[in-house]
Amino acid sequence: MESLASVVLAAGKGTRMKSALIKVLHPIAGQPMITWPVTAAREAGSDPIVLVIGHQANAVQGTFRGAKDILCAMQEEQLGTGHAVACALDALAGFRGTVLILCGDTPLLRAETLKNMLAFHRDNSAAVTVLTAMMDDPYGYGRVVRDPAGRVTRIVEQKDADPEEQEIREINSGIYCMDSDFLYANIKALGNNNAQQEYYLTDLLAIAVRKELTCLAIQAADADEIMGINDRIQLASAGRILRSRINREHMLNGVTIIDPENTYIDHGVTIGCDTTIHPGCNIGGGTVIGEGCLIDGGVSITGCRIGDDCHIKAASVLEDSELGEDVTIGPMAHLRPGTVLGNQVKIGNFVETKKIVMGKGSKASHLTYLGDAEIGCNVNIGCGTITCNYDGVNKHRTVIGDDVFIGSDVQLVAPVTVGRNSLVAAGTTVTSDVPPDSLTISRVPQVNKEGWRLKKK
Repeated sequence: MESLASVVLAAGKGTRMKSALIKVLHPIAGQPMITWPVTAAREAGSDPIVLVIGHQANAVQGTFRGAKDILCAMQEEQLGTGHAVACALDALAGFRGTVLILCGDTPLLRAETLKNMLAFHRDNSAAVTVLTAMMDDPYGYGRVVRDPAGRVTRIVEQKDADPEEQEIREINSGIYCMDSDFLYANIKALGNNNAQQEYYLTDLLAIAVRKELTCLAIQAADADEIMGINDRIQLASAGRILRSRINREHMLNGVTIIDPENTYIDHGVTIGCDTTIHPGCNIGGGTVIGEGCLIDGGVSITGCRIGDDCHIKAASVLEDSELGEDVTIGPMAHLRPGTVLGNQVKIGNFVETKKIVMGKGSKASHLTYLGDAEIGCNVNIGCGTITCNYDGVNKHRTVIGDDVFIGSDVQLVAPVTVGRNSLVAAGTTVTSDVPPDSLTISRVPQVNKEGWRLKKK
């Protein structure tokens, strides 16, 4: 197969985003905007991929740190799309084949569309092929003008189009395939004799027409794919489309999503079949959910691994945690990073955990804080129990053995170990280790003063 390289234009700041963050790094469906066109180029077979960067260059580079197929080219001044591509030439030195030119702010572009465009370009031995779309309201877009044979003769901008040209509904996406020899030979010939004094990539198309080279256009099947993101309104619109695609794929794979329009699942989430997700859930990238799970409404899950047949009850928050099978969480529980729960564990309402390991069959049913702890199997943690893990300077660990019963309102002052098969009575403050098979009780003696209230009256 002929070699393919891509140039992704990502140097602009994106002032209409009204943000300190460069436009192409704004997250959409769980990852920075620029990663979407880069992934599409990669899946289409592109290697290398050259990012033309400018504003916040280090941050853009950092997004792809370690990716061997990514090269970067600096565009110190943003002088137009033609100038941006010219900045990529050094990075493309020695490459021959087809060059894809993409925009870093087009997250809806699919690899399948690029593959179709490449096949069309190569089958027709074109010098330039432009991706276009049909729009009911093309106002503001450059119009694609074709000759009777269907070849492109020029692209005319809205402000320069005559009344007849303004009736054209086929618009330019800013995405191109170009023969590398043609690109290298003509990119330096671009001029900036225009109102903006910028170098436009569309002028390469005019050069190809003037030299009587084949210049073609192919329409994207879905006009949404070429949507460029310029402001937060368009970012939200594109996000809805991406989430719809993601949710559709999960449903086709056997996941029940009760209300897809109100369920927010990021790219990269894996969900097993026969899992049901209720409305209002946010499931972040890197999460793996097993089969047969039930996720109630309003749940937030990020970076977790959840086994089969788990039930995450309403309004619970799970972060960077690992759950075994048949685990029940919530409602309104908070699993903070480092929580590891064995099979058949129950974490109930208003329970918070952090950096704990909890063995099979153990439970903390309500109103409990467990942090920096190792908890064995078949342990009962009573209501109101807390591990006192922080002394104001350092964190300390609590260890609870198998088959321990912790009564209500117990304070475990770490570092402390409770031996297996022990019982800690309600209201106890544990400050020293508890031997196995023990009863531990620590209470102030109760004093009853009969008639005391009557005397006060």
